[in-house]
Amino acid sequence: MSQRAVVTGGAGFLGSHLCERLLAEGYQVVCLDNFLTGRPANVEHLLAEPGFRLLRADLCDYVHVPGPVDAVLHFASPASPVDYLRLPIQTLKVGSVGTLHALGLALDKGARFLLASTSETYGDPQVHPQPESYWGHVNPVGPRGVYDEAKRFAEALTMAYRRSHGLDTRIVRIFNTFGARMRPDDGRAIPTFIRQALAGDPLTVAGDGSQTRSVCYVDDLVEGVVRMLRSQHAGPINLGNPHELSVLELARWIIDLAGSRSGVAFVSRPEDDPSVRRPDTRLAQEVLGWEPQVPIEDGLKRTIAWFRESVSTLPVGRARPSASSTGSAGPG
Repeated sequence: MSQRAVVTGGAGFLGSHLCERLLAEGYQVVCLDNFLTGRPANVEHLLAEPGFRLLRADLCDYVHVPGPVDAVLHFASPASPVDYLRLPIQTLKVGSVGTLHALGLALDKGARFLLASTSETYGDPQVHPQPESYWGHVNPVGPRGVYDEAKRFAEALTMAYRRSHGLDTRIVRIFNTFGARMRPDDGRAIPTFIRQALAGDPLTVAGDGSQTRSVCYVDDLVEGVVRMLRSQHAGPINLGNPHELSVLELARWIIDLAGSRSGVAFVSRPEDDPSVRRPDTRLAQEVLGWEPQVPIEDGLKRTIAWFRESVSTLPVGRARPSASSTGSAGPG
């Protein structure tokens, strides 16, 4: 009999790719989403799969899934700065109350629980690259604190359930990830730059563009999550690409790959925007045998091709993108 997994936030960017992968691995998948930032269109192609079920549900309410469940993968959360700055209370609630309910579901079902945490738990880091042992440098009262602290609390709550209830838990810290199904208006650097490049608009780079990011193609990230789910390691484990580049380099690379004539426009940096971001991935290599396989250039070409084909038909969200944002593409 096939295993059954619940994916919260399963209609989001990362969640939809994860649902797709789990189905391919033979899992039955229950996708939970309230569509606050996720889109039904992201999983529309999965609805005909006999092992897939899509349920509209808000994790901040009581959640019941009938039948057996072998794994709960908690990916529900606004994840881009545009979203969590627009939805600060909802972001904090899904990181706290939502995580509590997801953990309760796993405990009730005797299921393994995997938390999608984020590199933003490290804040604007004073240690570089960031190992899992680093406790972070987060401003709890700054605007980004609603996301950073929600995820830090979610990690603490996950470990409390592990220690107090013996729940079988996993934590992954996801660094900037990109690929198909990112919303063009979500404010993160790569979709913003691609949208601007394809439109022939200037690419808006925050500050002088010297701040760094490490970007990982979505297929590699999902591979790491699946390996973590099947491992015996509780985590946290960093999942991301250890290749570091500046935001300005990334913008110019996208202009070139898109065949665009766009220039670059420099805008002010958001408050608490991290200056550097690069994962120490040695633990993932040792424990999971995992490292990114898709070259960044190949991933960008695939993502640009998807945007070129799909972006004109995608619905635009309520918030206009802040193109200066270079936030993490964490879960959501």
